[in-house]
Amino acid sequence: MTIKSDKWIRRMAQQHGMIEPFEPGQVRLSADGNKIISYGTSSYGYDIRCAPEFKVFTNIHSTVVDPKNFDENSFVDINKDVCVIPPNSFALARTLEYFRIPRNVLTICLARARTRAAASSSTSRPSSPSGRAT
Repeated sequence: MTIKSDKWIRRMAQQHGMIEPFEPGQVRLSADGNKIISYGTSSYGYDIRCAPEFKVFTNIHSTVVDPKNFDENSFVDINKDVCVIPPNSFALARTLEYFRIPRNVLTICLARARTRAAASSSTSRPSSPSGRAT
């Protein structure tokens, strides 16, 4: 199976309704002319938009995590344009686009987020009796 190009994605979206609403381009400008985070067709992919509804997993209750049966108390619902994901957590989001992917096409969703680096203090790792770091 080959990777589908941006031309194939545009054709399938326009002729077969594979992505709705569909954005054929990618460069976006705000009302004042500044560039903003874009969405739409890129080379060999489609950048989606997330709705402002997120479920952030955080294990604040220190429970055993069963991936097939998550405890609803381990999720925090966030309804904002921006979602801050704490360390050792993840967020679930829904797209504003609806996808009708043909059965013979494999899709991969990659998350790309803007992050802010946090200052970290230098910590030393504990040593073993032999003097080597463990």
